Amino acid sequence: MKPDFQRALIPRDDALHLIGALNAMKDKLHDAAQRWELLDENGHVPVAPSYTALLQHATDAQDLSREVLRLADAFARSPHHTTRTGRTILKQLATAATISSHAAPQFTETTEAALSLPRTTNPTDRHYLTNRMVIDHASARAFLRRASESLRDAAKELDDHLGVQRFLAPLTRREGPPEPPPSRPGGLHR
Repeated sequence: MKPDFQRALIPRDDALHLIGALNAMKDKLHDAAQRWELLDENGHVPVAPSYTALLQHATDAQDLSREVLRLADAFARSPHHTTRTGRTILKQLATAATISSHAAPQFTETTEAALSLPRTTNPTDRHYLTNRMVIDHASARAFLRRASESLRDAAKELDDHLGVQRFLAPLTRREGPPEPPPSRPGGLHR
């Protein structure tokens, strides 16, 4: 294998480790987006939304975003980010970090609207705040889902990279140096 070509490959163990980390983070984001619901089982906004739960969504979303950012930072510090595949993965990690960072403010805005509801007496204002709450919460969950999808795409890119490596492995194996001729007993030469 040519040295330039070898430098363009991410070692299998490193790739597998990163795929595991990407999949774990992807699952955390996806699970949070599925679990953190505002609406009740009938699809209605609760009369008295739990401010504590809504603020916890914001706090947990912030923590998830930090984890994604740390994952992106760790990959950016590795020598693998300079490869063609590495640049694609880093771009997807940066996208996931950006998108996930938008979730916490949306959850916080949901809480802000929920806290304003009890003070609102005008039905039109109440309707507006309720709708804003639903939209903000749904947007926050969508940011988590989209960040999860970006991490999924990064893991797929790495998996494809490993597939290319498996395909190229038989083609690029080097033969060792030729074996020396067998020595003759007694050290005599003809």
